[in-house]
Amino acid sequence: MNAEKTDAPRAVIVISSHVARGSVGNRAAVFALETLGFPVWAVPTVILPWHPGHSRATRIVPPLDQFKALMADLERAPWLGEVRAVLSGYLGEAGQAEAVASLVAAVKEKTPNALYVCDPVMGDSGGLYVPEPTAAAMRDRLMPIADIATPNRYELEWMAGAPLPDIKAVTAAALHAGPPTMLVTSAPAMMAGGTGNFLLDGSQALLAEHRVIEKPPNGLGDLTAAVYLARVLSGQPPVKALQSTTAAVYEILARTAKRGGDELQLETDAQSLSHPMAMVQLRHLLHPGRDKRA
Repeated sequence: MNAEKTDAPRAVIVISSHVARGSVGNRAAVFALETLGFPVWAVPTVILPWHPGHSRATRIVPPLDQFKALMADLERAPWLGEVRAVLSGYLGEAGQAEAVASLVAAVKEKTPNALYVCDPVMGDSGGLYVPEPTAAAMRDRLMPIADIATPNRYELEWMAGAPLPDIKAVTAAALHAGPPTMLVTSAPAMMAGGTGNFLLDGSQALLAEHRVIEKPPNGLGDLTAAVYLARVLSGQPPVKALQSTTAAVYEILARTAKRGGDELQLETDAQSLSHPMAMVQLRHLLHPGRDKRA
């Protein structure tokens, strides 16, 4: 898969967590984007030895004034014109959201067609795993300015304030979430024993499904957001981008699970990012119509 021509802006600023061991947060997103040909500016929002789901771990959050100063440096960087997209994920604290929004505005002022992808990393089926003010900052400050958002179903439920038991409910919540393109992971599938990635934009509703793999390692959402962004930046239409992203992430997940890995093994399965062979079921669903937005 080829990146855009080299004389066009194609760097991506990725703002998320950094772990010393593992393939979550920036470790997953940076690897995927660089493997697919996109230079990355990586900004850590928190530093951890490993994903805290493995065990309790030291958590280093940069002081907010220093984080804001670093982001302000990036805003006035002489190379800002290289940047084609910003991807934000896990935030270390609520105050970081304003600095992210300011950087997004600076990038878009320099490159008006730049994309902002908000992956509102805040929780899963067990509930929120960030403080509620941090989740609210992502919902209230970052989601409204995103071109693309990639929440999982449980994050969308929290933002919508209601359970989303089926694809109809997910569709309604995605329609009213704000960003013009919504990619909802862990969406309800129509196939038995399956799960899906649901994509809703101004003209189509798509569901890419595959079978559930129990107890998956962390980092799937981070990887999905990065790979989908790379597909879009490479010029793939939404249908192809969704299908190839879902196939790539599922293939890496399945291979990791077969080996018994406790982390996604991106370095071993890098080829899957570019040329996935896994089959996924793609469904074209009835679009609810954006003219019905309240």
